[in-house]
Amino acid sequence: MTLVVRHLGQRPYLPTWHAMQDFTNQRTPNTPSELWVVEHPPVYTQGQAGKAEHILEPGDIPVIQTDRGGQITYHGPGQIVIYLLLSLREIGLGVRALVSAMEHSLIQLLAQYDVIAEANPKAPGVYVQNAKIAALGLRVRRSYTYHGLALNVDMDLRPFTRINPCGYPHLVVTQTKDQDIFATQTTLTCQLIDQLRTHLGYGQCMHG
Repeated sequence: MTLVVRHLGQRPYLPTWHAMQDFTNQRTPNTPSELWVVEHPPVYTQGQAGKAEHILEPGDIPVIQTDRGGQITYHGPGQIVIYLLLSLREIGLGVRALVSAMEHSLIQLLAQYDVIAEANPKAPGVYVQNAKIAALGLRVRRSYTYHGLALNVDMDLRPFTRINPCGYPHLVVTQTKDQDIFATQTTLTCQLIDQLRTHLGYGQCMHG
C-alpha cells in the first residue's frame, strides 16, 4: 500500500475543510489514501458535539463550526496539522484502533527526544505531565476518514486560554519547544509522517 503525502503550506481552514469533504465524497476504492500536511492562520474550530460555553473569549479569532468529533480547539502558526484521508477498509482498522495508532505515533515521536507522553482514554489526544501537546479529531463517512491531528511545536499558546481546550476547563496546553525539543517543524513533520506510515501499515509514502 502506498500513502500519498501532500505538503500544502499555510492555508485557511475553511477551504481546506471543504476540500477534505470533496475528496472524501469523490473517492472510490481505487483512490489512494492521503495525508495532508498544513498550517492554518489563527482559527478556533468547534466539533459536532461542541458546546458554546467552552468558547470563553474568542476576540478577533474566527470560530468555525465543523463536522469532526470533539469540542473546541485552536489552530495557528507554529503547529503541525496532518489530515488523514484514509480508507478504514484498506488499513483494516476501526475508528478506535485508528485513534490509538495516531496517539502512539505522536508518543513514539516524542520518545525519540526523551519526552514521556501518554494518551488519555477519556480525552483523546496526547499529554505530557497532564498538559496537552497534541489534539485529535476525526470524521468518518462511508468508511473513509478525514480531519486528523494537531501537534503544538512553537506557537503562541495564549489563544488556548480563551477557550476550554477540547471542552476541559483549565486544561494546560504545552508544545514541543517547551519540552526542550528544538528540532525544526520540518524535521518533526517528517518524523511524524514516518511514524504514522509505520503505525498505519503503509510500506511507503509518495510525496506530492
